[in-house]
Amino acid sequence: MSTSSREARSGAPRETEAAPRESAAAAREAEAASLAILPTARQSIGRGVLWMLLTTLLFVCQDSLARILVERHAPTEVAFARYLVHFLIVGAYLALRAPRLLVSRRPAAQILRSAFLCANTILGIYCLKIMPFLDFSAVVWVAPVLVTALSVVVLREKVSLAGWVSVFIGLAGVWIIVSSAGLSFSALTVLPLLVAATNALYQIATRMLRTADEPATTLFYTSVAGVAFCAPFLPFFATRPSPESLGLMSLLGCFGAASHFCIIRAFSAAPANVVAPFGYTALVWASLSSVIVFSEIPTLRTVVGTALIVAAGLAIFFGPRPQPMERA
Repeated sequence: MSTSSREARSGAPRETEAAPRESAAAAREAEAASLAILPTARQSIGRGVLWMLLTTLLFVCQDSLARILVERHAPTEVAFARYLVHFLIVGAYLALRAPRLLVSRRPAAQILRSAFLCANTILGIYCLKIMPFLDFSAVVWVAPVLVTALSVVVLREKVSLAGWVSVFIGLAGVWIIVSSAGLSFSALTVLPLLVAATNALYQIATRMLRTADEPATTLFYTSVAGVAFCAPFLPFFATRPSPESLGLMSLLGCFGAASHFCIIRAFSAAPANVVAPFGYTALVWASLSSVIVFSEIPTLRTVVGTALIVAAGLAIFFGPRPQPMERA
């Protein structure tokens, strides 16, 4: 029996009771639909790929600006500026358009996810000071490989033999790059791996939260831990930025917010297994930035290490999916 026929038989009083509920539901749907950040669109592979290409370009622009700024300012100050601008832009927009989206159903998990990204940003900025630009970019993109390894512990998934081979190939690529960067076996050697590991944990946390909140809510909480953690360090490490640095910091925050917006749009427009491999185009943009902006010519070891990381990542994307472990 259809819904309309049941309502017709129940009479007018029931319609009157249902009206407020339907009005409230319609209002919530209208509020969500009015949020232009993530409009619902039909799936399009071409559109999804274009959004991913724009995402990777913004990521590299963001890293390039961070490297320029870290020559003048402390990493925590640069990270604070990046997250503050993101927080203000997204927070103000949601406060005006859909205030309810400022409240998370799982705030603790959102803060943990944000903390992983904050750690990734600060460690990454330190790496940008000691590593060639392309080397750093390549190490960051070993994160999808590490997600496969960490999923065994965090997500209780079973990884195939081919998956483990890809993990070791990717780590071999990282080792080649780190050694080519001239880093001795010390804490500095571990630093690039920590950047990749925090990036992987951030991706896993994002995956676990994908059904907990609206994407716009997750976009807002992305910046919360960064602002809260970095702010107390400003009185000790921050220096007064020049008008030029202030402009670059503002641009850095805009790039940060825009890149996360674009990657959400990319995965909304096309399947993840189609869009994700195009993330490695970031290494093309990074190569251009390395040569044009920083006058750094990639070494043969960097090229070989990068090729191994990309091969491992693509093998993960196109290989068999990890399966849930069977309970004993």
